Amino acid sequence: MNVTLAFIIFLASYIGIMTEKINRALVACCGGVIMLILGLLEVEQAFFEHVDWNTIALLFSMMVLVSITSQNGVFEYIAILLAQQVKGKPIPLLVVMSTITAIGSAFLDNVTTVLLLVPIIITLTNMLKVSSTPFLICAIIFANIGGTATLIGDPPNIMIGQAVDHLDFNDFILNLGPIVLIIYLVAIGGLSLFYRRSLFISSEKRLQLMQLDPKEYLKKGPMLYKSVTVLLMTICGFLLHPILHLDLTTVAMSGALLLLLLTTKEQEIEEVFRSIEWVTLFFFIGLFILVGGLIEVGIIDEMARGILSWTEGDIPKTAVIILWGSGLLSGFVDNIPFVAAMIPVIMEFEEYGIQNLDPLWWALALGSCLGGNATLIGASANVIVAGLASKSKQTFSFIQFLLIGFPIVIVSLIISTIYLVLRYLLAYY
Repeated sequence: MNVTLAFIIFLASYIGIMTEKINRALVACCGGVIMLILGLLEVEQAFFEHVDWNTIALLFSMMVLVSITSQNGVFEYIAILLAQQVKGKPIPLLVVMSTITAIGSAFLDNVTTVLLLVPIIITLTNMLKVSSTPFLICAIIFANIGGTATLIGDPPNIMIGQAVDHLDFNDFILNLGPIVLIIYLVAIGGLSLFYRRSLFISSEKRLQLMQLDPKEYLKKGPMLYKSVTVLLMTICGFLLHPILHLDLTTVAMSGALLLLLLTTKEQEIEEVFRSIEWVTLFFFIGLFILVGGLIEVGIIDEMARGILSWTEGDIPKTAVIILWGSGLLSGFVDNIPFVAAMIPVIMEFEEYGIQNLDPLWWALALGSCLGGNATLIGASANVIVAGLASKSKQTFSFIQFLLIGFPIVIVSLIISTIYLVLRYLLAYY
């Protein structure tokens, strides 16, 4: 009965999020509270085991940093510089922003990258009077693709790296970097072709853009230098994560608190807090509780074990099923709890005398990270972009994204399957 109730509540909440008739944060939180009322999980379990407060704190801290920095015209300055480099042409601009997003997501992380770049994208599209939807959808897709390449790029990779002692930062780049580059090239080519007719910037707007002086948008003063310095220090902290061994959340919180302390005379802290994307944060809390209910009744664990039971210990078959299973499920169930359930299950293979589990780890990393592109709630970056877009009145629907993201996932998984077979699995035949 508990399994059925949990599944019905999750499905109803998911349909509510898809239809977008009611605010998605309200739907997710209501679904989570209903699970608590019905006793499918305890309050202590929900808030101390299943809500990922590291993620919430990281998002909150980066929102503070971005909010203060944006007041000084920094994002307008960067947006105009980028647009002028490609002379305001829409497709080259789409390629440039997508490439920056992918690279940033690999070496910072995809959550931080979209928090930094989405304000630039929205500023840019408003200036050029062009639809922001293609740029925002591409930001999501390439944040997830780029984040797949490194240990710190996406939460599932961080979890795998922490669980498997012999896999380090370089291992992720060497094993996942080549396939991510191929998927990036295929995706950027396909999306450029798809949007080439719908994206149009008038010659008048392009001329106006080229005549702008980016420096005029900067509000020079102590607050500008303080915010840029602290933001760059925080980004350096992210990049030095493998050396400093400081958690990303610790780095982000330290940067946010330092900037708040340094700018207390120039602004009201209450104003900064009012600019925070509270809807996005509460959506995450509700979603974590919803998925926590599925975990507590055993649905996630059974899905993970079911994938492996079908393969009967055959490594090639297991790797392909993990890739496609995690890829398709991660689009509809948050990839973090699914990966958490899969890690101990994969480790059980060692009990059967199988020593080299690396193909399974790479299959899990590729599937869970790339699968996040399937829907708007498939990964943290997706939800953040949708929230920032909604705040700026640049909304796009769940279905709009699904129609583009899901085909990208299928193509990505096909390419990943070929890669896994050729690089790791041929030796088993």
